[in-house]
Amino acid sequence: MIYSFSYRRRVLEVQARDGLTNQQVADHFNIGIATVARWRSRIEAKPYPQRKPYKIDMTTLAEDVRAFPDAYQSERAARFGCTPEAICHALKRLGVTYKKSPDASESERRRTARLSKENNSA
Repeated sequence: MIYSFSYRRRVLEVQARDGLTNQQVADHFNIGIATVARWRSRIEAKPYPQRKPYKIDMTTLAEDVRAFPDAYQSERAARFGCTPEAICHALKRLGVTYKKSPDASESERRRTARLSKENNSA
């Protein structure tokens, strides 16, 4: 949990004013002892790194799934210039599932990619 800078400063001011230990101040404010110790060495919050944008364009991937429903993930990865694992995660985000064709017999069923209903209109 990220606490505001003013809250951190208030905790440390109370500790300095009343001469409390880290344990006492942590109990008083109901926070962890390690948190108080960390704030004493560095009161400002660490910046969170920005998440890199996804390499795979979701609309292009949806078009690729429609054009090549039987393609392997390795084939899609070669077309998009990424790894099969990235394709796997992108397909999950897109809501793509692999369904067996109900028209084929039990022994001849093939797996084909289907877009979820939400992404079908995209």
